[in-house]
Amino acid sequence: RLRPYIYALALGVYCTTWTFFGAVGTAVRDGWSYLPIYLGPALVFLLGMPFLSRLVSVARAHNITSIGDFVSSRFGKSPALAALVTIIALTAAIPYLSLQYKAVGTSIDVLTGSSASHPAWFADPAFGVAILMAIFAALFGTRQIDATEHHEGVMLAIAFESVVKLLAFVAVGVFALLHLDEAPPLDATRLGDLRDVASPSFAASALLAAAAIFCLPRQFLVGVVECADPADLRTARWLFPAYLAVFTAFVVPVVLAGLGAGLADTHHPDAFVLTLPMQHGQTALAILVFLGGLSAATAMVIMASIALATMITNDLIMPLLWRSRWLQSAVGTDVGQLVLWLRRVTIVLLALLAYGYYRGTSTPASLAAIGMLAFAAVAQFAPAILAGLYWRGATRGGVFIGLLVGYAVWIYALL
Repeated sequence: RLRPYIYALALGVYCTTWTFFGAVGTAVRDGWSYLPIYLGPALVFLLGMPFLSRLVSVARAHNITSIGDFVSSRFGKSPALAALVTIIALTAAIPYLSLQYKAVGTSIDVLTGSSASHPAWFADPAFGVAILMAIFAALFGTRQIDATEHHEGVMLAIAFESVVKLLAFVAVGVFALLHLDEAPPLDATRLGDLRDVASPSFAASALLAAAAIFCLPRQFLVGVVECADPADLRTARWLFPAYLAVFTAFVVPVVLAGLGAGLADTHHPDAFVLTLPMQHGQTALAILVFLGGLSAATAMVIMASIALATMITNDLIMPLLWRSRWLQSAVGTDVGQLVLWLRRVTIVLLALLAYGYYRGTSTPASLAAIGMLAFAAVAQFAPAILAGLYWRGATRGGVFIGLLVGYAVWIYALL
């Protein structure tokens, strides 16, 4: 009876540290520009239920394990197509994973009052966070070789984390509402000009967010592969948009109360959610907010790591091993255990790569900028998915060239 609700809440893995911390920062800098990241996915579930139902049904019928597997299976089980999708997903995920480490590391610094701007890697809280999250994902996300088997325990954990971060955000939002008497007038915040909603950039951001809800590897894993029954989508159709709506609504009071408290002069806008209660001496609330941000980061890292490890192992590593004939000549090799260990090692290497990206970027970007970078990359998959579902005339070569050209443009223009 609870499964549809667990599934709908697990979809809240979409709300990473970008939406938990970064949405407030975006609202401070750009007003209503924070809305598209919530609006796009909500519209997909409210208006696109026939598409989602078809996507889930096709994936279940073909025992799909990942988004790379899906695109490949719709176009003749092309190994080259699956490999290209995996490479694009991997390139997009590294900055996005680094975003989570950055947000949690910054939160720890804010909470503890640390002034170290760039500590050594072994003393960096973000490094410890990266390793611990990777170990958790490796232990609990790679217990079985069959990637089509449902991770019921992991889904329950992710659903629980969705509740934790929602409660934390609502708590700080209610706290902000109680301190709105200190806030400046609405016109002074740049949130009052609704003309921004009609801008091309607003529509483009909403379109990218709409594509991300089924194109991000972790969202495809949670929303499609882990969907035990297409009927569960009926519950998700109203519960998930409602979940996003609560986040959307409470961003505004946090922004207004933060500006009223003068936080814009002393703190980064992305940290308003955490610094607002600290400014008023509410330590318990600040710790709850930190746990909410940690939940947002942990859920994303776990599901993204599981999804990417499956894709990398199935579509890149194992085909190379088979071609080298090493597996065929190795006597007594337990291929199942080998695949599981490859996935675990891949998860740890992903964490190290993402941490290296975080340490190697000289100019600190906002959480929203890094998140939108990943959204733009995985949006390349949307035409391939739609063509695979609805366009019988689509060809494998056309999809491959489209993905390759889009990936090249993304690298040149954005990455």
